[in-house]
Amino acid sequence: MPDITVVLPSVLQPLAGGQSVLTAPADGPVTVGQLLDSVTAGFAVLGRRLRDETGALRRFVNIYVDGDEVRRLQGLATPVSPGQEVLVIQSVAGG
Repeated sequence: MPDITVVLPSVLQPLAGGQSVLTAPADGPVTVGQLLDSVTAGFAVLGRRLRDETGALRRFVNIYVDGDEVRRLQGLATPVSPGQEVLVIQSVAGG
């Protein structure tokens, strides 16, 4: 089975060892939450940047599964199948 691909924006890549793409093996569908647990297991700071202490997505982080924003779907319970692409977008603000 193909992996699930997680694409990171350049602002988050240093927190993932400089990688722009993380992959997770999956035998079948997993939830976005399970996927994030898997790909951030070795990158604790990245995990904390994406989710708060309760495990919820931070408000400035948007995650898309094949182009659909997960907050408009089932949130972290949104299913992701092997071969799908997950895109992480982090809002960047400045003054």
